[in-house]
Amino acid sequence: MANVAENLDGIAKAIREAYSGNPIPPIRTQLIFQEIDNAYAIQEANTSHWLAEGRRIVGCKIGLTSPAVQKQLGVDQPDFGILFGDMQVQSDKPVAKGRVLQPKIEAEVAFEMARDIVSAHPTAADIAEATAFVMPALEIVGSRIRNWEISIYDTIADNASSALFVLGQDKRPLGDLDLREVTMKMTRNGEVASEGKGAACLDNPLNAVAWLAAELGKRGRPLRAGDIVLSGALGPMVPAKSGDVFEATISGLGSVGARFA
Repeated sequence: MANVAENLDGIAKAIREAYSGNPIPPIRTQLIFQEIDNAYAIQEANTSHWLAEGRRIVGCKIGLTSPAVQKQLGVDQPDFGILFGDMQVQSDKPVAKGRVLQPKIEAEVAFEMARDIVSAHPTAADIAEATAFVMPALEIVGSRIRNWEISIYDTIADNASSALFVLGQDKRPLGDLDLREVTMKMTRNGEVASEGKGAACLDNPLNAVAWLAAELGKRGRPLRAGDIVLSGALGPMVPAKSGDVFEATISGLGSVGARFA
């Protein structure tokens, strides 16, 4: 239906315009049909727009991997967003003031894929075999939706509330590392702000990446060799403000930091 397509395109444009610095009201009430696929259609419309403008896809992020957060939003599955190359921030570079709307930060296990995932139903074992390296990561999330008043439809349409990410310098082969048992501690300005472990992420970050690979394959953007995957938060998300300095340590993987100008 033409009016549905126009509805989705109009919402996609409103989200793009919000990046200029003015968050918008929740978009879910504007959707003619509140369906997960329509929210992803909005995300895909903006992905195609940005690719046409010259941005480059480098991977994906997974969100809603915590059962508690899923319950809060009334869903029973994670979601995903697209990572572009210009979203990566080096740990020695400050995040410019105003670059992220309503910024928050969380610590995650990042994956670098060694080969394409072609299976329609990949398992955690398949992901482990296809992983080149894992590393600690910080995801700096942001929302173009005013006051983070989001539902599952809002966050998916808004590229899973993604903004920036920082990767640790140490790349480690997965080997016999048990990602379910890794522990995470993140500090803000030297004080502990978030703690957790691998089991907080769909019981194991490998499970999250397996879910992502299946979902991407179904939607025509399969995981490829070289892709970076942010597998989901290991602990509570923490608000960030100007001047904050964060450091996260994940056992067996190392440390990663970020600072806000």
